[in-house]
Amino acid sequence: MLYWLLYQKLFPYFHPFRIFRYVTFRTAFASLTALLIALLIGPFVIEKLRQFQISQYIREDGPESHQKKSGTPTMGGVLIVIAILLPTILWSDPANPFVWLVVFSTMAFGAIGFADDYIKVVKRRNLGLTARAKLAWQGIVAALVAIALVVLQQFRMFSTQLTVPFFKSFRPDLLWHLWPAMLPHMSLFAFVPFVAFVIFVLVGSSNAVNLTDGLDGLAIGCTIIAAGALTVLTYVSGHIIFSNYLELQRMPMVEELTVFCGAIVGASIGFLWYNAHPAEVFMGDVGSLALGGAIATVAVIIRQELLLPFFGGIFLLEAVSVLLQVGSYKLRKKRIFKMAPLHHHFELLGWKESKVIARFWIAALVFALFALTTLKLR
Repeated sequence: MLYWLLYQKLFPYFHPFRIFRYVTFRTAFASLTALLIALLIGPFVIEKLRQFQISQYIREDGPESHQKKSGTPTMGGVLIVIAILLPTILWSDPANPFVWLVVFSTMAFGAIGFADDYIKVVKRRNLGLTARAKLAWQGIVAALVAIALVVLQQFRMFSTQLTVPFFKSFRPDLLWHLWPAMLPHMSLFAFVPFVAFVIFVLVGSSNAVNLTDGLDGLAIGCTIIAAGALTVLTYVSGHIIFSNYLELQRMPMVEELTVFCGAIVGASIGFLWYNAHPAEVFMGDVGSLALGGAIATVAVIIRQELLLPFFGGIFLLEAVSVLLQVGSYKLRKKRIFKMAPLHHHFELLGWKESKVIARFWIAALVFALFALTTLKLR
């Protein structure tokens, strides 16, 4: 809204306001605004969570060192969502449809996480929504995002062509071009692969971040790194010079999402202030699902979803460790890891929690830097 007021309305009368036209300037201010919001209202939110006795239940089969965390306030992701959305609305262009799409995705996935956390608190156990119900609601939200992108594709604001890392000209289109020609009255089916792909990416990403949220500061630290890399990817994808130089699909309107990515970075740093070991508050599902959904939605919009496993490498490893553990136990009645997700495996090997966190952050940084190098290594 400040962009609309200061640049579009007041710029003709006060020319120094032209600085608000630059997305880099607004991204920096969105990040700082998100950081300040998180730092300033953090103590208030934490105190309210304590008053309402919204505390984390610690699983008994986990590492013994975690039992002392029982009673720590959870659902701190509410703070993250507020700190992301307010600066985004303040500093981005309200006429940009992609901005409202990522706002919707963040709020919707956050709402699913809120419902899950609320049920956990009410029932006082480490179970919330059933897995089937959670996946169903996540799938519905992801499908709505995909449908919105299909509509924008019809107005030539969005492309369904996939950007493949390491290849310049190989850009497969996620549309069934054959179906409309054969069955004109069923042309909507042409978008089935794209919608299914978006659902897979968004649901997978949101759950991967959720699984990573098991140690103080682990998930939010990896989010800072992933969102930082995504900020760069979003900016170059919308910039005419950089996108042409790197031979990326240029979508001018997606540049505005750089502001949103900057807000994620700022909000995450602010939340880390309170979530660092020993944590004063946990983000809960409301935070992890919202962050995972937001990151994946931006990646889909800028057509860099195939880079998501790289700049979100730790999230992928955590999710894969759970899938392998569950699959191995069901098929062979044997476990691959001492405990899943992966961070608990290293704890049971004798690593201190702080060491696991620091080393996973380092790995996340390496993954993110590698993701950025793929822009040129093609």
